[in-house]
Amino acid sequence: MTASNDVINQSQVDRVLLAAPRGFCAGVEMAIKALSWMVRTFPAPVYCFHEIVHNKSVVDRFIAQGVIFVDDINSIPSGSPIMLSAHGSAPEVVASAIERGGYVVDSVCPLVTKVHHELRVRSNKGYKIIYIGHEGHEEAVGTMAVAPHATTRVEKIEDVAALTDTNEPLALLAQTTLSHRDWQEVAQAVKVRFPQVWQPGKSDLCFATTNRQTALMQIVQECDAVIIIGSSNSSNTLALEKLARSMNCKTVLRINSADEIPENTSGTVGVTAGASAPEELVMAVVNRLAPRLGVEEVRLTTEDEYFPPPRNIRQLQHAIEQASTVMIGGNFLSGQHLDDRSVSASTVLQKLTN
Repeated sequence: MTASNDVINQSQVDRVLLAAPRGFCAGVEMAIKALSWMVRTFPAPVYCFHEIVHNKSVVDRFIAQGVIFVDDINSIPSGSPIMLSAHGSAPEVVASAIERGGYVVDSVCPLVTKVHHELRVRSNKGYKIIYIGHEGHEEAVGTMAVAPHATTRVEKIEDVAALTDTNEPLALLAQTTLSHRDWQEVAQAVKVRFPQVWQPGKSDLCFATTNRQTALMQIVQECDAVIIIGSSNSSNTLALEKLARSMNCKTVLRINSADEIPENTSGTVGVTAGASAPEELVMAVVNRLAPRLGVEEVRLTTEDEYFPPPRNIRQLQHAIEQASTVMIGGNFLSGQHLDDRSVSASTVLQKLTN
C-alpha cells in the first residue's frame, strides 16, 4: 500500500460503524489547549516534561512549533517556559520544574490528581497502597512517587499472589487508563486476598476510557475488521485493541494514520480512537475507507465533561486579554472574554500550523 492511493477499493468496504464516544477526552482537551497557549505566548523553545499526550500526530505537531519534549527535568535550561504533561508528575519533578522554569504550567488531568490525593491521604494515615498500573507508564511512575515507601505496584493476578501477607491497613488504587476488564480481574484478586482492603467510593478508572471501551463493545460483533486509531505508547488505545481481540474480531488494526490501512480491508469496518487521538485522524480514516453503503455512528453516550485550563494558563489568558483590550482603547470590564469551553482542542491544533 502506498500513501498515493487515496481510498480503499469501494467494492471491498461495505460500511463503516463509527463508535462514539471516541478520541479526545476532557483531560486531553485541556492539556493540548494549555500547551497551545504556551506556544503562542512564548518564543521557542517551550519545554514539556514527557509527551503532552500519548499520540504521535499531536506530539509531532508541537515539535514543529518548537516544543522540546524531555524525560529529564534537569536537562531544561533555567528560566525556560515548562509544561508538565497530562499524565501527572512526581512531586520532586514538580518542585524541580518550579525551581528551574521561568513559567511553569502543570497540565495534569484532574482524574490523575484525584488518585495522587487518595494515595497521599491514605499513606499519611498509615495505609500501605496496592496500586494497579503498567510498569514504566508515566502516570504510574508519577503516582507511585507520591509515597514510594508505602506503594506496591501490581499488574497481573500473579503479582497479587506474590504479595506479602500483612496486618497493616491496605488501600487499592489504580492507573486511570486501564482496561476495565484487566482492572476488575486484578482488583478482585486483591479483594479475595485482602478482604478488608479500602477502595475509593468512586472508581479511579477514567470515565472516558470506560466509555470508549463500552462503545467499541457495541459495534465489534458486527464488524469484519476494527480499526483503532492511536499510538503504541497510549495505554487506553492498547486497551481498546486488547478488548477487540478478546471479542474475537477477525481483523484488528491499530494505526497512527490513514495511510497505514491495508489495501485488502473489506466488509463492515468498525472505527474508534484512543483518548489522545484527534478527530481529524478519524475523518481521514473514514475518507480512505470510503464505504459504498455509508457511515453509521453508533453512540453510547454524550460526554459533556469539561476541565478548565490550569490556573497559570487562566492567569495568562486574563493578562493577555486585559493588555490587548487596553492597548486598543477598550474597556476591559465591559468587553467580551474568551470562552475556552467553546473552542475544541482539534480546532486549536489545526490553527497552530496556519
